[in-house]
Amino acid sequence: MSRNRSERPYWWQWFTILSLDATSVSLVWQEWFARGLGIHLHVPERIVLGTSVWLAYTADRWIEALRFDPNELQTQRHKFAARWRWPLFTSWVLIFVADVVLAFTRLSAREIQIGFALLAAVGAYLLSHQLYHRHHRWRLPKELCVGLLITAGALLFPVASPEANWPVLWMTVPHFVALCFVNCLLISGWEREVDVVHGQQSLALEPQLDRAFRWVPLLPWLLALESAVLATLAPPDFVRDPRWAHAFFGTIALSFALLGAVDRAETRIGRQLARALADVVLLTPFLFFW
Repeated sequence: MSRNRSERPYWWQWFTILSLDATSVSLVWQEWFARGLGIHLHVPERIVLGTSVWLAYTADRWIEALRFDPNELQTQRHKFAARWRWPLFTSWVLIFVADVVLAFTRLSAREIQIGFALLAAVGAYLLSHQLYHRHHRWRLPKELCVGLLITAGALLFPVASPEANWPVLWMTVPHFVALCFVNCLLISGWEREVDVVHGQQSLALEPQLDRAFRWVPLLPWLLALESAVLATLAPPDFVRDPRWAHAFFGTIALSFALLGAVDRAETRIGRQLARALADVVLLTPFLFFW
């Protein structure tokens, strides 16, 4: 018997189902930060970051799917992890081994040290949010954790270089963290029922934040306006390439505005399409790469 249309993923969902969304976002912003820091990245650094992000997201979804009966899962990404559990596990192990071998043979000692620190942070997040503190109301919000980890991944190899123009980070990193945080915050609002069924805590489900959460749809628009203003100002003297500084805040402003537009359209297009678009709109640096 063929599966129902409602049970089959749409073509535009595969980007998220295969964990390519966060992987692409990390790689694009790694390149964007590297240009601002005056760093040239090599192929091994790109491969290690891409595979590492994929491994982290796939592990999170695999563990989540393992906890429930497949019929209870609410999203296509978790249903895929449950349906293809053991082939996905085998692929994960093989990619993990290849990732480790590549890291130890092609990366510098400093890059490996910083990479292990980030690996420990990702492991702590998975253990806390999937096992020990899954139902703890006072754990660090997953939206903030994901935003910080994605930022740390994008910065890992650029900041490991001794030639990195560090002052640039004080001007740019907070805005990227805010972009990732607002992205996760909006998704939490759209997927309230998913988190309820899966037994996940999110800021959208905190009763004491219910009134404050009503103002979340304004955040992307306010931050888009603030970033657009910064894009028009002269950058500080420590910025080596003023054009990059203008473009950086332009990409941030555009991503915030697009997030706001997706949020406004979510009730019409549905949470699944909104969820797929939420990460696509973070790829705005592509517009400036050339």
